[in-house]
Amino acid sequence: MNTRSAKGFTLVEIMIVVVIIGLLAAMAIPAFQKVRQSSQDKAVLNNARQLSAAADQYFLENGVSSVVIDGLVGATNYVKAVNTVAGETYPPAYTQGITITVSGIAGARTVTYAP
Repeated sequence: MNTRSAKGFTLVEIMIVVVIIGLLAAMAIPAFQKVRQSSQDKAVLNNARQLSAAADQYFLENGVSSVVIDGLVGATNYVKAVNTVAGETYPPAYTQGITITVSGIAGARTVTYAP
């Protein structure tokens, strides 16, 4: 008599499921990283755009052509706070008509904004 139970999964069936999950993860993780990188770059570009607009307003109101970031960012200044999203570094000073380059995004990338 065969007393073997038909309940449960065989080792082969479990391995097939593990392989399928591994393949799905291998396809999903790079796509997620690309979307995350794009989102970080857009947030940094938006911060650079806000700083550029604040610098332009400062130039108009004070009749100068350069300003340090402390004159733009603060509780009573043009931009209340600049929230970093990926450990990036913003330039310490801004000059009228000069391109803004934000470096060190996630330790590897650079974003440039031309006003």
